[in-house]
Amino acid sequence: MRVAVGRPLRYESAREHVTGQALYTDDLVGRLPGVLHAWPVQAPHAHARVQAVQTGAALALPGVVAVLTAADVPGENDVGALRRDEPLLPTEVMFHGQAVAFVLAETEAAARAGAAQVTVAYEPLPAIHSLDAAIAAGSFHVGPLRLGRGEPDAALAAAPHRLTGELVTGAQEHFYLETQTALAYVDEAGSVLVHASTQHPAETQEACARVLGLPKNRVVVQCLRMGGAFGGKEAQANAWAAVAALGAWKTGRPVRVRLGRTQDMVLTGKRHPFLGRFEVGFDGSGRLLALKLDLYSDGGWSLDLSEAVLQRAMLHSDNAYLVPHVQVLGWVAKTHRQSHTAFRGFGGPQGMAMAEEIIDRVARTLGLPPEEVRERNFYREGDTTPYGQAVRDAGRLHSIWTDLRRSSRYAQRRAELARTNSVNPHCKRGLAITPVKFGISFTSSALNQAGALVLIYRDGTVQVNHGGTEMGQGLHTKMLQVAADALGVPVDWVRVMPTRTDKVPNTSATAASCGADLNGAAVRAACETLKARLAGVAARHFGGGVTPADLHFTAGTITGPGGAAPVLDFRAVVQEAYQAQVALFATGYYRTPDLDFNRETGQGRVFHYFVYGAAVSEVEVDAFTGEYRLLRVDILQDAGDSLNPLVDRGQIEGGFVQGLGWLTLEELVWDGQGCLTTRGAATYKIPGLAEVPADFHVALLPGVAEPGAIYGSKAVGEPPFMLALSVREALRDAVAAFGPSPGSGSGSGGPVELAVPATPEAVFWALERVRGEA
Repeated sequence: MRVAVGRPLRYESAREHVTGQALYTDDLVGRLPGVLHAWPVQAPHAHARVQAVQTGAALALPGVVAVLTAADVPGENDVGALRRDEPLLPTEVMFHGQAVAFVLAETEAAARAGAAQVTVAYEPLPAIHSLDAAIAAGSFHVGPLRLGRGEPDAALAAAPHRLTGELVTGAQEHFYLETQTALAYVDEAGSVLVHASTQHPAETQEACARVLGLPKNRVVVQCLRMGGAFGGKEAQANAWAAVAALGAWKTGRPVRVRLGRTQDMVLTGKRHPFLGRFEVGFDGSGRLLALKLDLYSDGGWSLDLSEAVLQRAMLHSDNAYLVPHVQVLGWVAKTHRQSHTAFRGFGGPQGMAMAEEIIDRVARTLGLPPEEVRERNFYREGDTTPYGQAVRDAGRLHSIWTDLRRSSRYAQRRAELARTNSVNPHCKRGLAITPVKFGISFTSSALNQAGALVLIYRDGTVQVNHGGTEMGQGLHTKMLQVAADALGVPVDWVRVMPTRTDKVPNTSATAASCGADLNGAAVRAACETLKARLAGVAARHFGGGVTPADLHFTAGTITGPGGAAPVLDFRAVVQEAYQAQVALFATGYYRTPDLDFNRETGQGRVFHYFVYGAAVSEVEVDAFTGEYRLLRVDILQDAGDSLNPLVDRGQIEGGFVQGLGWLTLEELVWDGQGCLTTRGAATYKIPGLAEVPADFHVALLPGVAEPGAIYGSKAVGEPPFMLALSVREALRDAVAAFGPSPGSGSGSGGPVELAVPATPEAVFWALERVRGEA
């Protein structure tokens, strides 16, 4: 019987967060004596050769202790995650603002003053400042990647209707509350301990060991917790940890690296901007027959995780829609910008945005309601994706769609909206419903594994160590629940420890929405081993014929079949096991089964399962300014048999609002010299409370346990992000209402072009185009 899993338990460190007692990496600085502070020396060019670095004036300043340059690296001067193309301290500048040296000083102010005194001689070089320029120059990191099926050229030629188009999606800043931070020191044995705000401690360990020229067993990385990450600390936390480790290694003193907000925005990568060019064939009912899609992503100056991000975008360019004949090609462009990186959804949002763009253009070309064209093209049970994977449980998508249309009163509101729009020439409303089908697993099969170490102490309390990191998403809360239920003890007997590479080695990043799936299964495996050992001890107290497998562990007690007496105290059995020399610690391991994806052919079973969801959004647009309000949102999400409905609801709401920001608000701007000009909250708009709709309805699809996943649950970290596509489609619907066939919601009047992000300015220019056509 479950006593913890499935309950809406509050976030495990909620009280500490509210009271300020929760510590983060930078809070540990005051606990170490003699900490040095690092400050970057940043280049004023997008592309240049470093000819000389003069550090004398900086070193002469009071408080300045050292200046780190490439000459100080004892190992390999590179922190690239998948390709050795990211010098830690470069001799060739590859983007505007790149750090070419770091000043270490007794105070942050002294380090900053020292950085201003470092003189660097540069030889400026030609630079590529945009995705379009990279495509024109043939500047690519990788490509083309391919996936597809059927005969798209022949099917396009035979299609009754065809159209071509393109969509550009913009970059997005992670804007985590805690910026990139690391703290490192060398212990008495000559080993390096790094506290880092990282989603991937094992990879951060690898980067630090590589730079220092040390074996990994002499580098320990700990992640206490993160104040947000969203993918931005999956690969890009490594450089800052390596700088701290290098500084500690050189000076013998603890070194702290913490980027300010402006530095963080200038020095780190974003969500990848994408360009999609498509040709689609369809029939008179709006059914898709064939598609050719070319995807280009701006990878920035180094590869980072861009190839995997592009591949996931390609894998999700179908969203929830069956296309019989399809070809998708993809390229990662190389530009002289920040190296773009993982971000919630990991390419899935860009791919799905292309799918929704195509569906809406098809619907409006035919004068059909977009929601009908969407439903008409849904996958059905037995269908397969362009990469050859069966779409299992496609019926959930249809159930979600039907139930949400009913619960949101979609048809009635559509009629009300048409009446409202017909009498209001200066303010129009739009309504849209969009689906999500999102695959869960790392697309690199080796990453689909996890480990855990569970310890039971003689007083019956439990420590859980696992490879996942806590960034506010509630992973540790869920691991508490998993361990408590697996061992049959109260939740408050269990403690989850900070993530450390010397407890659980070789871990995967906490990413791809797999944190609870992978680590939960590993934790449960360790707990089951311990429970079996304890059951062997407890079985001695029952009569003959009762085996360890017959015993029940619940709420700190152990009973026989059907709850039969005696009722044993868990803590007493633990003490007895210790006296009997039974091991009270165990490791657990899990690997996701039955994954088989060929990256060369783009075919195979790449995902463990699909998560489904849908959202209805209603907006109101002002004719004179393009400003808009999000009036109401209704979401129905498939979370399987939720481990924690309260945590999952928070993830759904937060993911949706962050997606809303990417699609409608957040606009990053680089000038003609490659300098990022939107580098703080004053110039870069993220969603605030005013953008959250007052009428916000979120529900979980009931009775849909996922076989083969931890306690039947499903991932919720990334899938809700894409539900915000409904807001962009609602804005498009409102813009169309200003056109020649206003307010009907029929999709008539032809396609409506709308930028991503659909800022008020973008909406205004879309209105102008529609009004011009009218």
